[in-house]
Amino acid sequence: MPVQCTEQNLVDRAEAVMRCLREARLSLVTAESCTAGMISAILSQAEGAGSCLHGSFVVYTKLHKTAALGVPEALLAEVGSVHAEVARRMAEGALERSPADIVLAVTGVTGPAEDEDGNPVGRVIFACGRRGEELHLEDCNFGKNAPDNLRSLAALHGLGLVERAAAG
Repeated sequence: MPVQCTEQNLVDRAEAVMRCLREARLSLVTAESCTAGMISAILSQAEGAGSCLHGSFVVYTKLHKTAALGVPEALLAEVGSVHAEVARRMAEGALERSPADIVLAVTGVTGPAEDEDGNPVGRVIFACGRRGEELHLEDCNFGKNAPDNLRSLAALHGLGLVERAAAG
């Protein structure tokens, strides 16, 4: 049975993340591919978003990952979009282009079919961390779910990573 994520789960987690960021006096930028800006959109609804959320780079295609965040074309050609090194480069590119203290990058496959590089539906890779520190990378498999639910599951997981980074 597919795992479900509700809108309330996301709103509750976004509120907790924003509270954690405010208390720590930290700010966030996201670099989103498969979530298509969903994480920053959810965070923008939470109290204090204007003081903690710098924004998001929504980079759905390989071309845009290169143009907006500087992910090397050669890397994308070699390993595809859904790879830990791509997530790392997305995160580094977002931090280079933003004054934020924390970054969350997410790339993956929400379906309905595998991507052009053969990555399965449900595979999502995250890079998260504070400026000047080593990024935490996670390769997750959320299984076969509807695309909207996969985006929600990835967003919920990503918000948890941000909360941990903000908490230290």
